[in-house]
Parts: sequence; structure tokens; C-alpha cells
Amino acid sequence: RRTKYGETDEITAQKVERCQAKGVNVIFCIGESLEEREAGRTDEVNRRQLAAIIPKVADWGRLVIAYEPVWAIGTGRVASPEQAQEAHAAIRAYLREAAGEDVAGAVRIQYGG
Repeated sequence: RRTKYGETDEITAQKVERCQAKGVNVIFCIGESLEEREAGRTDEVNRRQLAAIIPKVADWGRLVIAYEPVWAIGTGRVASPEQAQEAHAAIRAYLREAAGEDVAGAVRIQYGG
């Protein structure tokens, strides 16, 4: 969706902020393209996408992060359990660093590829 409609990280962050202001729960999808995965940039992409929303989130209890690699959407390919777990661990570690231990420990992270 981001690529198809030209949605930047800033636009998605604004959407999260608006939803939170209205009390709407958010499932925030992040993930890399096949080219980014093959270049070893999965964590970089996920961090960049998350960095945009961190200052916009008022209630982490109303937000779920879905690791949904673009290369696994509608292609018949899926991340292995190990790949998904590795991405989830890196996401949680980044949240610990950027948003604090409480957020990192409480936020829900799921696989959605």
C-alpha cells in the first residue's frame, strides 16, 4: 500500500496520530521489500518506519505492530518462523532503545505476511 499509493513514513505517522486522537486502535504494518531483505536492510527499514510513529503514539496499548514483509504479501512466500522471530526481537530491541522498557515490554508485535 505504501509503495502503491506513495505513502511516506511521515504520512503513515500522521495517520497513526489521527487514529489515536479519535480513539481508534491501530495495527501498524512495517516490513521490507525483497530487494531490501536481500541487501540485509530489514532492521534498517523497520527502524525507519517505526521512528516516524514513535513521537506520534499517545497510547501504546491501542497500537499493534505487524511485521509484514512486502515480499511475503500475495507472493506465496512467507517468512520462516526464524526470520519472523528475528525481526520481532529486533523490533522490540529498537523500541526499548527508542521508546523505553515499558513500551518495549508491553507492545504487541505480530507477523502478518
